[in-house]
Amino acid sequence: MIAIIPARSGSKGLPNKNIKPLNGIPLIAHTILCAQRAKSINQIIISTDSKIIADICLEYGADVPFLRPEHLSTDQSHAIDAYIYTIEQLEKQLNNAIDNFIVLQPTSPLRRPEDIDKAIELFFKMSADSVISYTKEHHPIYWHKNICKDLRFENIFPEVIKNRQELRETFFPNGSIYIYKTEIIKQRRHYTNNSYAYIMPRNLSIDIDTIDDFEFAEYILQKEESLSSCEQ
Repeated sequence: MIAIIPARSGSKGLPNKNIKPLNGIPLIAHTILCAQRAKSINQIIISTDSKIIADICLEYGADVPFLRPEHLSTDQSHAIDAYIYTIEQLEKQLNNAIDNFIVLQPTSPLRRPEDIDKAIELFFKMSADSVISYTKEHHPIYWHKNICKDLRFENIFPEVIKNRQELRETFFPNGSIYIYKTEIIKQRRHYTNNSYAYIMPRNLSIDIDTIDDFEFAEYILQKEESLSSCEQ
């Protein structure tokens, strides 16, 4: 399966985060190396508007057959439009249809190769339209509130007076893995009635958006390295 790693240059929350060194190598390199170790991936395509990002990714063995147009790389751009553009350009170059593909965001550096392989296995086993990685929410979503400008609470959901143990568990997308049938994406949809969740543990589900996320991910990676060294 073709893996697409989207990596635009503009990042307001954490500038240049896609190439910021994380535990010694650029953030995006963690995703490239993970995809290379996954048995189900046969090509890694970088979708970026930045030649700097492109050159770094080429050093780590990914393919950058073209740069993404600027209008698909702004804060207002939709990711789905970048996917459609990338797939259509690849289909023209290959002169062949791409039936499905996987998106691996570089901001999720803690996924494992086996997560990729198991999610793809689920996709084909269920003949799914899409498979998206999720992780369990620690606190019931029913506890969430909107906070008004004067700091008053405003209900999002009908108020529920129950203990946490009585409420159904909820899950949220962790940003790590997205597998799609191409026809679904070209219809500008992420989900259908034939979409499934690949569940990942919370400790592997960091989605880097801020410096706090970045430092926490680095702490986990360094801790894993330390434990691995002790075992050896």
